[in-house]
Amino acid sequence: MTFKEFYIQWYARTISFAREYVISKDDAEDIVQDVFLQLLPRYDEHLHRINMVAYLFRSVKNKCIDYLRSKVIEQKAVAGMQEEMQLSLKMKFDSLEVLDDGLFDEHSIEEILENALNTLPDRCREIFVKHKIDGMKQKEIARELGISEKTVENQITIAYRKMREVLKPYFPMVLFFTLSSLRA
Repeated sequence: MTFKEFYIQWYARTISFAREYVISKDDAEDIVQDVFLQLLPRYDEHLHRINMVAYLFRSVKNKCIDYLRSKVIEQKAVAGMQEEMQLSLKMKFDSLEVLDDGLFDEHSIEEILENALNTLPDRCREIFVKHKIDGMKQKEIARELGISEKTVENQITIAYRKMREVLKPYFPMVLFFTLSSLRA
């Protein structure tokens, strides 16, 4: 039997077989076409040594498995991205829900920032203000206060963490006003 005869005899059957697993007719046709294209150069060589029909169906089965495996991975990736998007949207929604309309003036933002600073322990606040507001370098702060640079660094890290927690509900608005004042 020539390759052309083999192809004509088994093409439609293997597509039907593949469709049982991959659902889409186009995907089934692509899989079967790939198998026949791989079989073509070796057809004459294998013709008398192996059962070509069994080889054909095993090849289609394996291609279907590969296809389905890739679809499962793709679906997991899509689900992960959707979950991440939902979390992001929920965070934005929650942030807008708690947003007080009175926050839209500069004095309210300043008050929120001042209140957040006041939640810091005295020494931590002093170091944070010297670094972020007064623009002092960590080395200068350490020398002025008679403490190590590592202590200054740790206190700044603690201040960032606490400020982030306190300002979390207001983050979009604080960011907006901070960026707006930087542009002005």
